[in-house]
Amino acid sequence: MSRIAKIPVILPNQIKTTISSGSVHMDGTKGKVEIKIPDRISVEQKGNALIVNRHADDKQSRADHGTTRAHLANMVEGVMVGHKKELEIQGIGFRAQLQGNKIVFNLGLSHPVEFDIPSDVQIKIPTQTSISIEGVNNARVGQIAASIRSLKPVEPYKGKGIRYVGESVRRKQGKSVTK
Repeated sequence: MSRIAKIPVILPNQIKTTISSGSVHMDGTKGKVEIKIPDRISVEQKGNALIVNRHADDKQSRADHGTTRAHLANMVEGVMVGHKKELEIQGIGFRAQLQGNKIVFNLGLSHPVEFDIPSDVQIKIPTQTSISIEGVNNARVGQIAASIRSLKPVEPYKGKGIRYVGESVRRKQGKSVTK
């Protein structure tokens, strides 16, 4: 049995959980989130804990067992405190501005790049070179952060571009002239 899936997911008192056929729905202080449960996996609530069980012992069931438990734990964290990713922009003249429901990026291209903000995440721009993405769904927050980062990935020679806070980029040596 999976070591991760053996551990029950503890539910705080502020979370309301509904388990229906094939899905689990959670309401918390930060918002609501729902997940579909694979067919070979079942989730039951005992007191203030969620127990994940599998019906078969094949490879896919074992994989889904631990994954489902990890998703449920992420859901609990998301509806209680939320998930957050932070990005930073490096480069001369590179910046981001919030304009209504869009972010306008100046990334050294011939035109400004516009990015529409989805309704299920909150994006804050404390300074022109930093972006904070918050939401209840861990996968969605990560996907939005990756989409923003892909607008101008960090290049290895000068280090210009959009990166996660704390991300280290391996720098390359430029051309060298020999005589």
